Amino acid sequence: MVSITIKVQELLDERGMSQKSLAEKTGIRKAAISEICNNMRTSINREHLEKIALALELTSIEQLMYLDVEND
Repeated sequence: MVSITIKVQELLDERGMSQKSLAEKTGIRKAAISEICNNMRTSINREHLEKIALALELTSIEQLMYLDVEND
């Protein structure tokens, strides 16, 4: 099984930021930020990923997400 995990909440915690402040910085609805942080979204808008990466000053996609591969 393969799954993608978004690490936004982890990044916010490391930076001492709230979901609300990220929503304000990015212009993304707070509810959408919450769903992304809790890995509840089945799809994420590319523009949202770009805005989040910019707001968190990321330089690599690996900082934002990772691929979890389970070997059966």
